Amino acid sequence: MAALSDGQRIVVKIGSALLVDRATGLLRSDWLHSLAQDVAWLKGQGKDVVLVSSGSIALGRGVLGLPATPLALEQSQAAAAVGQIRLARAYEEALEPHGITTAQVLVTLEDSADRRRYLNSRATMEQLLSLGAVPIVNENDTVATDEIRFGDNDRLAAQIAVTVGADRLILLSDVDGFYSANPNDDPLAIRYETITLITPDIEAQAGDAGSGLSKGGMKTKLMAAKTATAAGCAMAISHGATNRPLHALSMGANATWFTAHSDPQTARKQWIASIKPRGSVTLDAGAVAAMSKGKSLLPAGVISVHGPFGRGDSIALLTPQGHPIGYGLTRYTSAEAEIIKGHQTSDIEALLGSPGRAALIHRDDLALS
Repeated sequence: MAALSDGQRIVVKIGSALLVDRATGLLRSDWLHSLAQDVAWLKGQGKDVVLVSSGSIALGRGVLGLPATPLALEQSQAAAAVGQIRLARAYEEALEPHGITTAQVLVTLEDSADRRRYLNSRATMEQLLSLGAVPIVNENDTVATDEIRFGDNDRLAAQIAVTVGADRLILLSDVDGFYSANPNDDPLAIRYETITLITPDIEAQAGDAGSGLSKGGMKTKLMAAKTATAAGCAMAISHGATNRPLHALSMGANATWFTAHSDPQTARKQWIASIKPRGSVTLDAGAVAAMSKGKSLLPAGVISVHGPFGRGDSIALLTPQGHPIGYGLTRYTSAEAEIIKGHQTSDIEALLGSPGRAALIHRDDLALS
């Protein structure tokens, strides 16, 4: 069975009902500081942590005196604008005493649907994690409309787990796992310890119930599990209201684990290999040898470029004799690759007129045969 302790890069989703007191509309500061203890504890083990947090609208609506009834779009956006400042400050104040730097990352569905923006998000998150920061991710509710929304942070958290290559996704919830029926209505409902395959029967057992502050129900959590496990990331639904919920999970607190059948890196490479290439590049023997040892593809190793292709597209990698050896997601367009091919990384800025990325294809974006 999957375990939190086995994870190296962990995404944790925190719902509004955990962060904001439903009756008062105020932040649950004691709980947040206990979560900060958990984050520091995980960071102390050398793990990367990303928090996907709801709460901006719930905090902002109280400050603006908005009603507890469903809000119009413009009211939600106004509440988010006010609440997001308070939410970011609360996380910063909770984690700073532990010597942890926080970063606010606001995203919309478009950021994952558009390949270029997805790569930008991925590179930014990777850089933040490499510098030891904890990204606090939320949907950008101040600009998101129904057409460009994730709609709930369960699915957003799963997409972030895929983006950063996480191997554990923890959905902190108001229930302690996935049940065969709603346990509030059916005393015979059973909690699943582990789900290895999300079958139609499992899907039929998911209800729609959510709390007064959150939009997610069990159906959205199953959708998140499908996304995460397909990318090699195990997922848990665990009760979050207790203090130090992540430590409690590691000590055997009730939860349902959805198992992944590969690791994130393997799943990502399988995905890259499945994408239809838009072009190709021919490499010199040195580049072929370097990539076989796990190195990135640098512009200096490219002999010729065959396009057109855009940034983020899959391209085929060819030996000097024209034999395909794999595929990769390019960080440059074909026009840019044509200009920088055969040149050292230090020459890129002068050639393109602006600073560029060191690699034409990063090693994490390569799928070699």
